[in-house]
Amino acid sequence: MKRRLKELTFGQKNVLMRVDFNVPMKKSGEVIDDSRIRLCLPSIKYVLDQGGRLILISHLGRPKGKEKKELSLKPIADHLSTLLNQEVQLVLGDLETQVKKRVENLKDGQACLLENIRFHAGEERPDQDPTLVKKLAALGSVYVNEAFATAHREHTSTTLLAREFPSQSGMGFLMEKESASFSHLLQDNKRPFYAIMGGAKISTKIDPIKALLSKIDALFIGGGMAFAFAKCRGIEIGDSLCQPSHLPSAEAILEICSLKDIPVHLPNDWVIAQGEKPLDIQKVVEADQGIPKNWQGMDIGPSTVKRWEPHLKKGALIFWNGPMGVYELDPFRAGTNSLAKLLGKTDSLSIVGGGDSVAAIKANQIQEKFSHLSSGGGASLEYLAFGHLPGIDALSDTKDI
Repeated sequence: MKRRLKELTFGQKNVLMRVDFNVPMKKSGEVIDDSRIRLCLPSIKYVLDQGGRLILISHLGRPKGKEKKELSLKPIADHLSTLLNQEVQLVLGDLETQVKKRVENLKDGQACLLENIRFHAGEERPDQDPTLVKKLAALGSVYVNEAFATAHREHTSTTLLAREFPSQSGMGFLMEKESASFSHLLQDNKRPFYAIMGGAKISTKIDPIKALLSKIDALFIGGGMAFAFAKCRGIEIGDSLCQPSHLPSAEAILEICSLKDIPVHLPNDWVIAQGEKPLDIQKVVEADQGIPKNWQGMDIGPSTVKRWEPHLKKGALIFWNGPMGVYELDPFRAGTNSLAKLLGKTDSLSIVGGGDSVAAIKANQIQEKFSHLSSGGGASLEYLAFGHLPGIDALSDTKDI
């Protein structure tokens, strides 16, 4: 059992809290959706109410270890100041000098936000700067992880930093809720258990999917990652998203499923498009006809969810990760929305992880129809697949109290 927020003391202490403020932003710097920020508010307010001096750590985007003005957390610090009704300063500069001095001036019940932690090359690649973790640890005496969505990453601020506080680190309220939900699901062992996988990239999902194959009874695949599997089955995919280097992994997954008698359901039709964006021309094609050259698959077609429906309605437990199409473009949201509505009507215990999947459910206002909406896509997938996450493993055990 990992330590929880209420098992730690914060009065007159500098508290390092890893949060996930990686939210969508307008080019003007305005926050589009502050859901992830709001999810962290209960833990933030609790620490401040206890008299803690809070130092928030987050990333935004993929700056790859370089400072990028457009990925500064300044707009988020301003937005958080409004939500908390108190100033949250953005702290810039060298961690050992400017940042440390600013942090030392914090008063009880005050909070600050460090600049984008991924501006440091050692965040995502700890081996590139082994000193980063020590510099961060020197800023506080307690560590709280409230960033479930990044808990599957062995990054400096998500995993290594927790180990610097062997008896003074714990889960925030959101992390505790997520951990409890997935632990319960793993122990419950409801059958049949179906997994629905979507999204653009197969690369980050190969190992978790393979691990899930020891638990699930059927696999449903949509989104951009479906084209690799379709190609393995000899289906022409035109100019659709597919990296040749991923084909052996897709083939391996299909072979394992065949050996284990796990049905693999791919889309039986696609919405395809052609044009500069590509948005100019759209049509629906049957999967067995293939996608012509110079056309791209952009969404599952209207009959795919209908074909999947009788199978999914039999599921006792359903895990859904990733959209069925290019959800960020309005014309290609129909497949994801249709799947969301269908799952909302089933009697299954349903868990959803992934920003676009959860966004579709919220857009259709059917949140209450689902058992658990996770704040982390990759993290939720890896938790279900492997039963633990590095960012949680690194926290203090209750026995250390």
